[in-house]
Amino acid sequence: MIKVMVIDDEPEIRRLLHKMVEKQPDYHVVSECGDFSGAVVDFARYKPDVVFMDIDLKGESGLECAKVMTELNPRLKVIFATAHSEYMANAFEIYAFDYLVKPFNMERVIKTLNRIRSSMEAYQPADEKLADKVTRPEHHRDKLFIKGKEQACLLNVDEIILVERLEGYTNIVTLSEQYKTSISLSEVEEKLGQETFMRCHKSYIINISRVTRIEPYGRWTYVVKFKDTDATALMTAQKYEEMKKMFA
Repeated sequence: MIKVMVIDDEPEIRRLLHKMVEKQPDYHVVSECGDFSGAVVDFARYKPDVVFMDIDLKGESGLECAKVMTELNPRLKVIFATAHSEYMANAFEIYAFDYLVKPFNMERVIKTLNRIRSSMEAYQPADEKLADKVTRPEHHRDKLFIKGKEQACLLNVDEIILVERLEGYTNIVTLSEQYKTSISLSEVEEKLGQETFMRCHKSYIINISRVTRIEPYGRWTYVVKFKDTDATALMTAQKYEEMKKMFA
């Protein structure tokens, strides 16, 4: 069961999110809070996997609250919720999983919860993975097998930050190191699927959940920056618009 915490200073918003979340399989709301101090106390008590966070908590900063929580649990999935879209850049700086603009759209919330479920399945204990292997979609992958010149590697898909096509080879950047392989970018794209990965440029595939910032880089191109690496990727203007719609 995926434990969820809802933090918002508006009781009606908390009730709405509570109902939306509880209707989805595998999710359970363990706490609702309306202020910074109460949220930190309940976070330590209930240890949620997912937090819906209002950015403006009665004059207190939801961004700062999220920073405290992600320091305690780096794997925490934070979804910021606000009526103001101008906070989006700051939200992704602290590794927000998603950003929802009020009023909420049910389909949009469900899409976010489905992405969270998919990303968290990579961290299931081995016995749980065996138990649900029969019911999981065949196309879902927790691992990516790649073969280099001197060795073959089995990579955790959730730890892949970006994939880039360089001259003569494909480079895969993960949380711990980089891997070179001769397989094409299109082959990697097909194996990774489109749940959390995007072909943002002819030479790049990115893990959307690890993006922290997207900045203009020329007239028709953007540069994508990530948490936990200095590596960057390029994004076309068309893909930038597609990504904006994903988080609209």
